Amino acid sequence: MSVRFDLDRLFAADGPLARAISGYRCRPQQIEMAQAVLAAIEKNGVLIAEAGTGTGKTFAYLAPALLAGGKVIISTGTKTLQDQLFNRDLPTVRDALGRPVVVALLKGRANYVCPYHLERALSGGRLGSREEVKHLAAIARFAKVTATGDKAECGDVPEDSAAWSLATSTRENCLGQECPYVKECFVIAARREALAADIVVVNHHLFFADVMLKDDGMGELLPACHTVIFDEAHQLPEVAGLFFGESVSTGQLLDLARDAKLEAAVAAKDYPPLMEAVRALEKAAKDLRLAFRHEGRLAIAQWLQHEAAIEALGKLGTQLDELGRHLEAQAERSEGLANCWRRSQELAQLLRHWQQAQVGTETTAEEEGVAVRWVEVGSQAVSFNLTPLSVAPIFKKQLEGHPRAWIFTSATLAVGNDFTHFRALLGLTEAETGRWESPFDYAKNGLLYCPQGLPDPNHPDYSTAVVAAAWPVIRAAQGRAFVLCTSLRAMRRIHELLDARIAEAGLAMPLLLQGQGSKSELLERFRRLGNAVLVASQSFWEGVDVRGEALSLVVIDKLPFAPPDDPVLAARIEAMKRQGRNAFFEVQLPRAVISMKQGAGRLIRAETDRGVLMICDPRLVDKPYGRRIWQSLPPMRRTRDLAEVEAFFAAEHAAA
Repeated sequence: MSVRFDLDRLFAADGPLARAISGYRCRPQQIEMAQAVLAAIEKNGVLIAEAGTGTGKTFAYLAPALLAGGKVIISTGTKTLQDQLFNRDLPTVRDALGRPVVVALLKGRANYVCPYHLERALSGGRLGSREEVKHLAAIARFAKVTATGDKAECGDVPEDSAAWSLATSTRENCLGQECPYVKECFVIAARREALAADIVVVNHHLFFADVMLKDDGMGELLPACHTVIFDEAHQLPEVAGLFFGESVSTGQLLDLARDAKLEAAVAAKDYPPLMEAVRALEKAAKDLRLAFRHEGRLAIAQWLQHEAAIEALGKLGTQLDELGRHLEAQAERSEGLANCWRRSQELAQLLRHWQQAQVGTETTAEEEGVAVRWVEVGSQAVSFNLTPLSVAPIFKKQLEGHPRAWIFTSATLAVGNDFTHFRALLGLTEAETGRWESPFDYAKNGLLYCPQGLPDPNHPDYSTAVVAAAWPVIRAAQGRAFVLCTSLRAMRRIHELLDARIAEAGLAMPLLLQGQGSKSELLERFRRLGNAVLVASQSFWEGVDVRGEALSLVVIDKLPFAPPDDPVLAARIEAMKRQGRNAFFEVQLPRAVISMKQGAGRLIRAETDRGVLMICDPRLVDKPYGRRIWQSLPPMRRTRDLAEVEAFFAAEHAAA
């Protein structure tokens, strides 16, 4: 019996998947995509596959991967999808096929309890709060009973608790084979299972950090692999840029200080200068952050105007060298202190590299036209970065290694029917492509509304105009809305204005704001409340799945063009101009289209979902390039008439 016949039988209306899954529907798009994936695997080809929401792309790549045999690495953009694949989707397909394949889940080491660092944290006795003490005790109890050490299985401690950073390891502070707990290491156990498995589920960050860059000795996974599948592949270029570049941050220095403090508390209590050096480094790192008044990204020219920050960076380098001197003096007293000393040397070298480049005492990558230096000022930390202008040459080199199949899939890879942008970003010039529309009836269940009369998006009162236009739609929808913003400033302003509108109207309409809790907590509250309005920015544009009546309206304030003063984008635009190319149509517009498709994709997540997508930006209609964005959106009915939107919701409420 051929593999292709097994594939057709699996997806048939009366096949194994139909018997295993309640409400299963046979979709032609799913079968066609599965056949294309199988063909790519059989000939060690490269396939770029865009599959609209509801196509069932997960099963469309899992089934051929399992049927074709050989070792498979599946990489996802989020840990949520990673867990879903491992716990639900893979077992379903495996059981339906009756294939006894061995599956392993592999995450970055920060997801696993580290017995060594947990013990150090418990004995160090220097925790920030009572909650941290409680969480650390819960992690210690979990570590005694867990088989995997995966923090996702520890329900008693929130994923974002500060205690996890004390109870897990990083690539920098792992002691490797010198660790006294090496035989109990959950990371080593997970990697051993991955090497023995037929299917290994990782995420993009881990793929680049451990597999492609071979940082942690995981290079042996890729050579043995026959197929690599990237789901949520639209995220790959950005993730690759992070790993193919260079970065040093005050966060890394504070982590070093924390680890040195814990090690000193156990192994060097009688050497006060070490603790003094730790405190001095912590202060210098925090002073550097305080030297900036605003968050954001700075090009090298902007950074050079921040004299106070440059001076603070110099002091930070001095304190890091001082800490390194004391760590070297005590390094023989424990493997942990020796590790901290090695880290201090590596970080000092990265800082010196940056400082030398900023004053032009060495040839910089910018001069060679291949990379850009920039500074990112966050709410808590400052990072200094060197990012390649293109990851395509590096990524393409990996594809040309050992013969294997490479599958790239997502709901958002093309601009219209054109994959040129995604191909260029990763150097996939020879890849085959396939695109399958969503089976959902958007014309019946969706309405795209672009209001009339809004000012130019650069107008100072634009957010006020957005709320004025969106408020009657939110009322007609009776809440149940996402308001997605393209900047944090707009998000806060729109939230403030909506809060005033709801209070003035005296409505019991819950208003949620990104940052008021973790992403998962906010989504759970949104679903449970049933009539909430959630105002959010970029992190809610993708990877968010709210099905049913709780979400019936998605409002987008602006077309999501990346700010042209972003230092990485600006450098790429400048490089393209020098080559006589049009950066707007080759980079900025395609990026906006893909981002817009992600945001629009939050609305209709199931066949029975109904709703309105409201795009406030007048450029969607007024500018010639708006047509390309318009044509890339789901085929909903279009309107500019508020009365038609109100009638849509009135009909929905009447039917309910």
